[in-house]
Amino acid sequence: MKVFLNPGHAPGGHPDPGAVNSESGLRECDVALAVGQSAESYLNAAGVATELLQSDSLEEICEAANASDADIFVSIHCNAAEAEEANGTETWACAGSYRGSMLASCIQNQIVDALDTTDRGVKIATPGVNGLYVLTNTDMPAVLVELAFITNPSDEEILANAQDALARAVARGVTDYEQLILGGE
Repeated sequence: MKVFLNPGHAPGGHPDPGAVNSESGLRECDVALAVGQSAESYLNAAGVATELLQSDSLEEICEAANASDADIFVSIHCNAAEAEEANGTETWACAGSYRGSMLASCIQNQIVDALDTTDRGVKIATPGVNGLYVLTNTDMPAVLVELAFITNPSDEEILANAQDALARAVARGVTDYEQLILGGE
């Protein structure tokens, strides 16, 4: 199996760092990259091939993913909200993608179980309604993981200090999915 990993937002934060915690300065682009790179290491150690790309161009990401021969696509992000009390983990899959929803459930469960974040569940992105570009423009089962809220003090602490645990949970979610798929074939 091959996984295409996409840490969200622009490398180095220019021009788009994604969400930023106004008090700590923690940036989504940095958390996503650290978690993505560590997840890549864990997946490689488990014998799973990976390709990783962080880019500010959604078109470039989708083109690279579609050309990569990857079996699945995982985009890594941090959530944000004006309401500081908003917290937790959610994972998005594309409407109509059974395997995408399976992958989302595997990753969601691992993060929530490992880090005790609030379970916001698996969400479905519907093209033309709330379709997330990278989910609706990739050719393989795809998910977008919102690890936790960078704008919530407790979640921000997890994002700042538990990046390795988040990466392990993402990697375990991928290998759980791989076992489900292999077990079903």
